[in-house]
Amino acid sequence: MKKPWGWIWRGMAIFLVLLLLYQLWIFAHICWWIKFNPSTSAFMDDRLAVMQDKNPDAKLRHQWVPYEKISSHLKRALIAAEDAKFVDHEGFDWEGIQKAYEKNLKKGKIVAGGSTISQQLAKNLFLSTRRTPWRKAEEAAITLMLEVVMDKRRIFEIYLNVIEWGNGVFGAEAAARHYYRASAANLTAQQAARLAAMVPNPRYYDAHREARGLLRKTEIILGRMNDAEIP
Repeated sequence: MKKPWGWIWRGMAIFLVLLLLYQLWIFAHICWWIKFNPSTSAFMDDRLAVMQDKNPDAKLRHQWVPYEKISSHLKRALIAAEDAKFVDHEGFDWEGIQKAYEKNLKKGKIVAGGSTISQQLAKNLFLSTRRTPWRKAEEAAITLMLEVVMDKRRIFEIYLNVIEWGNGVFGAEAAARHYYRASAANLTAQQAARLAAMVPNPRYYDAHREARGLLRKTEIILGRMNDAEIP
């Protein structure tokens, strides 16, 4: 009869090998996306599955557009709203994380995230919507890979094209057409600020477009946009 420790060590070795292979699979995708655009993301796939449970014919609204064909207003609005230090940090805004932790501690619940654009992209591309310690650790690992392999402009370009902006609406071009019947290139500063304000809760704001909180956040973002530095 084999000793129990033998099976435990063998199991741990298999787990570590599988974990390494999974990380290499992720890293290979990130390397591929330096030059080629992702056609979907984990969030898109999850959302489409939910929509098709109710309607088998449901489809996502998504159209990739290159970085230069997205309004600078929208780029500045997203930097101002989501990650003011994006061009300077290496994937994590430690001061922002500390402030979010203190705010959540004071409120007794999660009301602020502190995630950077790089972290949000890591989550959107590869991970589920469930909040678990494993997901946060994996998010950090993927964020580091993104920052090492890609420049800031490419990270931001992919982010602009894959984030959720409404019920089945993904990416800047689909959002611009869904809300304003315009292209992402032609968004005004006011429209861009409003879209940026929607990012934390896009499906809610899609259904409640005149929400008081959305209007207030739009004005705050408008006031910060001139100071936003974009890649």
